[in-house]
Amino acid sequence: MDSSEIYWNDRALLEWQVELGATDAILDAPVDRYALEAAKPAPKVAAATEKPAAAPVPTKAPEVDAVALARTAAETAGDLNALSSAMQAFEHCELKKGARSFVFCDGNPAARVMIIGEAPGREEDRAGRPFVGRAGQLLDRMLEAIQMGRAADDAARSVYITNVLPWRPPSNRTPDKDEIAMMLPFLERHVALADPEIVVLMGNTPCQALLGRTGITRMRGNWVDVLGKPCLPMFHPAYLLRNPIAKREAWADLLDLNARLRG
Repeated sequence: MDSSEIYWNDRALLEWQVELGATDAILDAPVDRYALEAAKPAPKVAAATEKPAAAPVPTKAPEVDAVALARTAAETAGDLNALSSAMQAFEHCELKKGARSFVFCDGNPAARVMIIGEAPGREEDRAGRPFVGRAGQLLDRMLEAIQMGRAADDAARSVYITNVLPWRPPSNRTPDKDEIAMMLPFLERHVALADPEIVVLMGNTPCQALLGRTGITRMRGNWVDVLGKPCLPMFHPAYLLRNPIAKREAWADLLDLNARLRG
């Protein structure tokens, strides 16, 4: 029988076995599985003196002292432009990642009055300037009522405006204490470089940052010292939009500010 006949004969036998229901190929002799198990080599047992290898200890990244880094960056800024650049380069505030714009200041840096708010809102984030939304428009009208404004060329009647934080918090939420502490060295340096005669703190957040306490309804209208300068806490214009009845107290504070400037 030649090779071709052997092939076709074997194939016919295989097809016949498949038709009978065979599914697996087996050997021509049974296998003693118990003998195979007995012949399997025993697992190696470590000697009593042999210690198991210690699991690698994951290395922990060193913690970053963001406040100290902010303080160093702020102290090296010799003017307002350098301070702005240092703040924009600061990478440790998570708010920067979600904000559209860096919001530094507006108004006249030589102004006698420096107004400090909380943080940019949606409109401020879009424009890159503080106090340009509805609250900012109300602030402008309030200042005009005492013949002052951010656009005034005369330093005696102009204002300089900034915020505690230069980046918008998500959904305009209130800044947390860690964010305030992180940006405080920049704010303190900002006040030192602008060197205003009077500081106005609008709302709870700047009061918490520079005075260490909140409660604007109790603090407003009461002059205090901050960073060696006379300071007047006032209601934030956004609060006045929500509580128009408080505009009477805000007007009294504006008159007090104006009297202080003219005195």
